[in-house]
Amino acid sequence: VDMSDLSPEEQWRVEHARMHAKHRGHEAMHAEMVLILIATLVVAQLLLVQWKQRHPRSYNMVTLFQMWVVPLYFTVKLHWWRFLVIWILFSAVTAFVTFRATRKPLVQTTPRLVYKWFLLIYKISYATGIVGYMAVMFTLFGLNLLFKIKPEDAMDFGISLLFYGLYYGVLERDFAEMCADYMASTIGFYSESGMPTKHLSDSVCAVCGQQIFVDVSEEGIIENTYRLSCNHVFHEFCIRGWCIVGKKQTCPYCKEKVDLKRMFSNPWERPHVMYGQLLDWLRYLVAWQPVIIGLVQGINYVLGL
Repeated sequence: VDMSDLSPEEQWRVEHARMHAKHRGHEAMHAEMVLILIATLVVAQLLLVQWKQRHPRSYNMVTLFQMWVVPLYFTVKLHWWRFLVIWILFSAVTAFVTFRATRKPLVQTTPRLVYKWFLLIYKISYATGIVGYMAVMFTLFGLNLLFKIKPEDAMDFGISLLFYGLYYGVLERDFAEMCADYMASTIGFYSESGMPTKHLSDSVCAVCGQQIFVDVSEEGIIENTYRLSCNHVFHEFCIRGWCIVGKKQTCPYCKEKVDLKRMFSNPWERPHVMYGQLLDWLRYLVAWQPVIIGLVQGINYVLGL
């Protein structure tokens, strides 16, 4: 059959028939490959959970490194130069911010700089992801035809924006968490394990270490003050950055659990909490799923499947 004389649909049918003919009689092998995939996923998930519980610092560092490097490999391989340029810019600024956050003694303006940068990336990724999701939905419902946009172009646009938003959203939260730990430990009001090295007064914010000039009951001109259920007081910007950007759900001083529903009483702010939880779930897919799939392929190759 001369494939050039066939229509695209007929070519697809011929290729589909050839694939079925080629794999006829391999049902047992395919079933074995599926069992290997399921077993590997279950075992890998159990090992990752145990690693995260027993050695969270090494787990977070390895996961962050994989998320940062693995997409870069596919970017260079597939010649996605636009993504590469954005990745380089993000990495350069984030490296500078991370460098500032890990210096001792900590400069007074560093905590605000860190939270402002990662909060900016968080908001951009949130907006980008929403626009990408809407573009995909509009394409599925055929609304792209109202603007005379081809379905494939509209879908590519939506998926690209969705990928950018989710990827950089996951990446910035991990970097923000690492920087938040370093800064809080340096300031001394927070210790990842054990008691703080300094006593916290109501006039000092434990997140940035700076004075609090506005009372909780007062309306601030630039920024308000927020009191947690444990009665510790913080700058509102700092404690929101600590909880949402830095992924912390405990008080920076006494480690009592923070009631995020009380902090974000405005219904319009609650999607930020759900978006952060979504990013935490996606981290597994971005960082470890390619590794697990590669491991499955290696097992299949060794077994001759």
